[in-house]
Amino acid sequence: MRFRLTPRETSFYDMFAASADNIVTGSKLLMELLGAEPSARAEIAERMRAAEHAGDDATHAIFHQLNSSFITPFDREDIYSLASSLDDIMDFMEEAVDLVVLYNIEELPKGVEQQIEVLARAAELTAEAMPNLRTMANLTEYWIEVNRLENQADQIHRKLLAHLFNGKYDAIEVLKLKQVVDVLEEAADAFEHVANTVETIAVKES
Repeated sequence: MRFRLTPRETSFYDMFAASADNIVTGSKLLMELLGAEPSARAEIAERMRAAEHAGDDATHAIFHQLNSSFITPFDREDIYSLASSLDDIMDFMEEAVDLVVLYNIEELPKGVEQQIEVLARAAELTAEAMPNLRTMANLTEYWIEVNRLENQADQIHRKLLAHLFNGKYDAIEVLKLKQVVDVLEEAADAFEHVANTVETIAVKES
């Protein structure tokens, strides 16, 4: 770790941890959506929307703290990037749930459960990693595993697209389902962006 002569603002660590914990909440709502009857999905979407608003509040709190702090625990641009990428994850998960409800999708295609399982695992790893920003310890396995999960998500996404275009679905249904699986893929990408930012921070601080 780089030696510092000045104190650092430590509340950022707690705010990043809270933001990541909220993402775990969002991933659990995605899992709940999988097993829910279509009639129950609107209520799940409402809870997801509330979680997304909580995520926005957490992000704004980080930005406010960043703008009012003279000393920060690491580079300002990295704090901004990490907060923004965490916020993106929640936005994409909320969008996926909302699309399922708005499009009145009766049955999600086989493979979506694998997408969501990957997101749930990435959420758990991210929540576990955020407190370690205090010491920059035990983070290497985190970003390696999240990158592996993102590669797995890419493979699942490609298989889903092949399934959607195999002629089983009509054109309108393909458009609806493709948008949902594409947004879930964007969530996986956002998890990788978070992991890459953490890696960048750790390298700078070493």
